[in-house]
Amino acid sequence: MAGASFFLRNVNVIVRGSTRGTRSFLLFENRNRHFYRCASTQTRRDTDYDLVVLGGGSGGLAAAKEAASLGAKVAVLDYVTPTPIGTKWGLGGTCVNVGCIPKKLMHQAALLGEAVHDAKSYGWEFPDADNIKHNWETLRENVQNHIKSVNWVTRVELRDKKVEYINGLGAFKDANSVMTMTKQGERTLTSKYFLIAVGGRPRYNEIPGAVEYGITSDDLFSYTKPPGKTLVIGAGYIGLECAGFLRGLGYEATVMVRSVVLREFDQQMGGLIRAALAERGVRFLDKCVPVKVDKQADEKLSVTYKNADGEEFTDTYDTVLFAIGRRALTAQLNLDKAGVTLASDGEKIDAVNEQTNVPHIFAVGDVLYKKPELTPVAIHAGRLLARRLFGGSNVTMDYDNVATTVFTPMEYACVGLSEEAATARHGADNIEIYHAFYKPTEFFIPQKSILQCYLKVIALREGDQKVIGMHFIGPQAGEVIQGFAAAVKSNLTMNTLMSTVGIHPTVAEEFTRINITKRSGKDPNPASCCS
Repeated sequence: MAGASFFLRNVNVIVRGSTRGTRSFLLFENRNRHFYRCASTQTRRDTDYDLVVLGGGSGGLAAAKEAASLGAKVAVLDYVTPTPIGTKWGLGGTCVNVGCIPKKLMHQAALLGEAVHDAKSYGWEFPDADNIKHNWETLRENVQNHIKSVNWVTRVELRDKKVEYINGLGAFKDANSVMTMTKQGERTLTSKYFLIAVGGRPRYNEIPGAVEYGITSDDLFSYTKPPGKTLVIGAGYIGLECAGFLRGLGYEATVMVRSVVLREFDQQMGGLIRAALAERGVRFLDKCVPVKVDKQADEKLSVTYKNADGEEFTDTYDTVLFAIGRRALTAQLNLDKAGVTLASDGEKIDAVNEQTNVPHIFAVGDVLYKKPELTPVAIHAGRLLARRLFGGSNVTMDYDNVATTVFTPMEYACVGLSEEAATARHGADNIEIYHAFYKPTEFFIPQKSILQCYLKVIALREGDQKVIGMHFIGPQAGEVIQGFAAAVKSNLTMNTLMSTVGIHPTVAEEFTRINITKRSGKDPNPASCCS
């Protein structure tokens, strides 16, 4: 035992012995009564770390902090490759820096602009209410200041939890080690477990001028100049959210749609969101794809695009924002050297309970194949994984019935199956769809449009009618669906929903009032608000 070095937490040595009289070992029991052997002539399981995390985003950081709290020695490698126009950011990943947080703040800025105009109807007087202007530089600066404060807090948290942060891009040397380049030079790290949590970055169309002159959501929230007249290429949730808040801030916004709006979501709800955006002045170019982007002498961007018939058109914009999807950052990891195989798309990792085909290498977040690309999903999966690896837990991540929200000016939130998915899985004759339009009380006085205020519940027809999908468009949609998501996870039925007494007057109570089915053919429009 002389010269042996150990780093043990929450364990008891219960057996001391040897194998074939040549190598001594210790048998440990941890606090969860899981047993393992460790050779007494080696230091800390023969590796530098218990867990090395590749990627400092939400999922990776959650796993790292949880593992450290359970006694593991952890390192996190994170490096942000600048965008083509040079945008870069600090520790924390997409959500904090160029995703959920700045998006929600700019969405809120746009909603406040609407609220200022609504306030006149409620008796508020402004000297020149019709000429209220927005200052992009002020918003950008304040958003970026908040992000930097979160970056700092994140680094402090890692330090306090004794997680080593390495500002370097990691790649596998083999199945048991990764290499990174830092300011101090090349460094190799070995670990018992590895976690791939590198996330993804936006794609560009493969056309002339896209990379040279276009931007993505990675650039928009720190863009130094006001976006001006903007073309958003792509009609997924990121594209629609950006178009929505840009229009709300007073800029012209056009969305180029290759196929359909919100393709991955319920299509009826997607159509209503499109209508709500159009009502606010967002333009749509349907069945169109970009051909090229050129910069003019006046610095404006000339975009040539074609429609489904092959006809070409040209228009001029101040900003061209590409929002056509994201690519997983696996190509830079040298996964082949570790033996990790990719899914059929050649980019993402098809893992079972976050475990890749190499047993000690795991993955969470946006790199996972056919899993929700959502921050809370990555965080939850990362924490559960750390508990299984170091805390003796056997709880796995449940990827079904994950709620989400599209933060367009009229928000859309949902949990469970879309109408299309429910029909495909169970058959149209085996599902019942309840739906209703409604009138938010706060819309009455300013006489705001209620044409898209709509909700629907999808349930199985048999028995108590188990709810398998809930969809809501309206104010604070995310706040509404978050509570119902827990109910859906707990096997909510229509019987239970209809017997629930709502809180009046709220928009969430509309789910407790719902009683008209599509099958009935009855009018789903409300007759009154209080009876």
